[in-house]
Amino acid sequence: MMIDTHCHLDIEDYEDVEEVIHHMDGNYMIASGASPEGNKRVLELVEKYPNIYGTIGLHPECASTYTKDDLLFVEENLNHPKIVGVGEIGLDYHYSDIDKEKQKELFIKQIKLAQKYHKTIVIHSRDAAMDTYDILKEYLHQHKAILHCYGYSKEMALRFKEFPIKFGIGGVVTFKNGRRLQETVEALDLEDLVLETDSPYLTPEPFRGHKNEPYNIYYVAKKIAQIKHTTLENVLKTTLSTSISQFDLKL
Repeated sequence: MMIDTHCHLDIEDYEDVEEVIHHMDGNYMIASGASPEGNKRVLELVEKYPNIYGTIGLHPECASTYTKDDLLFVEENLNHPKIVGVGEIGLDYHYSDIDKEKQKELFIKQIKLAQKYHKTIVIHSRDAAMDTYDILKEYLHQHKAILHCYGYSKEMALRFKEFPIKFGIGGVVTFKNGRRLQETVEALDLEDLVLETDSPYLTPEPFRGHKNEPYNIYYVAKKIAQIKHTTLENVLKTTLSTSISQFDLKL
């Protein structure tokens, strides 16, 4: 059994999203919201499919455009039994025309929401390692979190390990130019990792260049097994156990 802990399953992203979901029969997915529209889609998915759970939240790209009603919608749906986290939320400094202070403010508000409703935090962090670290040091306390699509150094990962954090590992670990992430996976314990695809993005080898889908976590797991000198079965079993614990899943 496998679990993709972070995927996007918007209808417009696939020619046949039902077929993509069908490929994961017998396995589990956590669909991630990142916008007001995406959060509504996640709620539709968790109602319709027994093997889909969800997280809802406002991505840092929403920091300058979101409304109080958007944040209220997130809060009002955090008691849903199949909403298992707040995310993806965080910081993204990749582009020059962003307001860092507004991003930090939105991030902190949603950390507090997750703590209020006892939900795992799913963190998006790009080009913002130290600000992410500093906010977590001040506000996370002992609350569970996932660093989604981890992309910083192994040294930074070891710093983040002081928090109750797991690291989301996806298709980049299979890339020829994914050496930094491979070194991070090598340095961390297998119990520190969860599998994710970030579908429809970041398709792993050997399908790079095609649209990603949740089933492709199988290829992520194969690569991790190679790096960690263990079996594919052990990677799948361990990451499933970690995911169940980190998200308090009732599978």
